[in-house]
Amino acid sequence: MPRENAKARHARMHEEYAILCETYPHPVCALNFTNPFELLVATMLSAQTTDKQVNKVTPELFSRYPDARALAGANVQDVERIIHSLGFFHTKAQRAIDLSRALLETHDGEVPSTMDELTALPGVGRKTANVVLGNAFGVPGFPVDTHVIRVTGRLHWRTDWRTPHPDPVHIESEICAVFDPADWTDLSHRLIFHGRDTCHARGPECGRCPLAGTCPSAGIF
Repeated sequence: MPRENAKARHARMHEEYAILCETYPHPVCALNFTNPFELLVATMLSAQTTDKQVNKVTPELFSRYPDARALAGANVQDVERIIHSLGFFHTKAQRAIDLSRALLETHDGEVPSTMDELTALPGVGRKTANVVLGNAFGVPGFPVDTHVIRVTGRLHWRTDWRTPHPDPVHIESEICAVFDPADWTDLSHRLIFHGRDTCHARGPECGRCPLAGTCPSAGIF
């Protein structure tokens, strides 16, 4: 594929995103939640495991501990029992309790709605904060997970696509600079859906990919 200048790359990004919008017309968060607290905890639990697995344990977890005050006072062994099917459940159980205690101490148990306040909480990075901002508060956010990293790299949407260990913060900044903030949350959802459905880490299904006609990596795996 001939080398693109930035203007051509940005135009292609918008064309490919339009196709993703047609392919995935109803982007939604894959984690089940009813309020910002549930989404914050569920997102923290989803690290290094699937959203599907998290959705299996959160109904019991939130039934027993429906808010920060309840979870802050939980016995860690009881939380471990509920979430034991998740990876790193020992660590995650303690982090969920610590996070709830921090919410009580600094925000009266309420989940804050700014990036700075969210990332000041224990165990909350930009990815988790962006998930909560975009899906619980309607504040533009672009969560960068492994699917987003992989898909944007294969599409050459970012200049560091050759980098073996790219910086998620740099990816967030570069991709968001090309799209309207109103698109950021759904853009992330659609890239994640595409990574799960078609552009797999191993054996991407380029033969049925709607972006194969313009993707610089199509057919090379």
